[in-house]
Amino acid sequence: MPFERARRAASTHLHDYITPYVGDLPSVVDMQTIRGAGVRIGVDPLGGAGVRYWDPIVARYGIAATVVNNTVDPTFRFMALDWDGKIRTDCSSPYAMAPLVAMRDRFDVAFANDADHDRHGIVTPTAGLMNPNHYLAVAISYLFTHRRAWSTTAAVGKTVVSSGMIDRVTAGLARRLIEVPVGFKWFVDGLLDGSIGFGGEESAGASFQRLNGTTWTTDKDGIILGLLAAEITATLGHDPGARYVELTREFGAPVYERIDASATLEQKRLLLQLSPAQVEAKELAGEPIRAILTTAPGNGQSIGGLKVVTDEGWFAVRPSGTEDVYKLYAESFRDRAHLERIQQEAQSLIAGIFAQHGSSKV
Repeated sequence: MPFERARRAASTHLHDYITPYVGDLPSVVDMQTIRGAGVRIGVDPLGGAGVRYWDPIVARYGIAATVVNNTVDPTFRFMALDWDGKIRTDCSSPYAMAPLVAMRDRFDVAFANDADHDRHGIVTPTAGLMNPNHYLAVAISYLFTHRRAWSTTAAVGKTVVSSGMIDRVTAGLARRLIEVPVGFKWFVDGLLDGSIGFGGEESAGASFQRLNGTTWTTDKDGIILGLLAAEITATLGHDPGARYVELTREFGAPVYERIDASATLEQKRLLLQLSPAQVEAKELAGEPIRAILTTAPGNGQSIGGLKVVTDEGWFAVRPSGTEDVYKLYAESFRDRAHLERIQQEAQSLIAGIFAQHGSSKV
């Protein structure tokens, strides 16, 4: 059916998605404080779903936000190429985000969102492009100390492969931590009933409750995470990158890395079927192992892989659901040498499991 014919059909109706969303923003982010502080905000929608939202947001709230690129092109040829020369609207990638990072000194805080605007990339003068885990920790620390109307029992939600820094910040707040498998769907019930105040995942997706503690959304919202960075800057007087440095002085400075390694379908199947009994080691990188997980502590659901935890580090391995690779996540609260040792021992474990089942190491 031609578009114009479909447009004229009796069953086709116009709906304004922009005005209700823009009008409701003060219920979840303190727009008045952002405006009052005059925070200079840089915004790059990366040609995505939020392009047409920013003029109404700026006009309605009078914030000092500048859209640095409002280009809309279905080829996305305006994007800086990613590490492998491909085009991705990946707001966590320093390659894709290079143009905005180059403008970091023009703004007090800047951010971009991916094409469907459910993820966020935060850029600050002090840190450049923030590691997603770092910003999640900052957001959690801020929200649970500045949202006075939130329930005192509201918990922090994180995925099993997110930074242990979130665990430490949450413990420092005396809040409950709900650790779930990868996938934002695991936060839905908690965001609906208010038992989760903030839910976030390592891939830079997050959402949180309204100022009054009621539900804003049960999916990721990149726009409010960007505006929250501006609110944090306005309220604290320094940007989220500087705030993260303060948190490291209190909780330590972890080193986090994800490695993607080739894997056959059979090897991916083996990783899905891992059990704690297959880890015979009592130590990881010289430290006693305190937990071996194949299910998430927060809800008992399968994590689709394995996680091994010590007091100062951890690793997790999961097969990709879309590519012929497995993902090895690792973190150390000591240093990079300790992280590399964790990675080496994890890779040795994986190679041993593959060998036991007649599948050669990749």
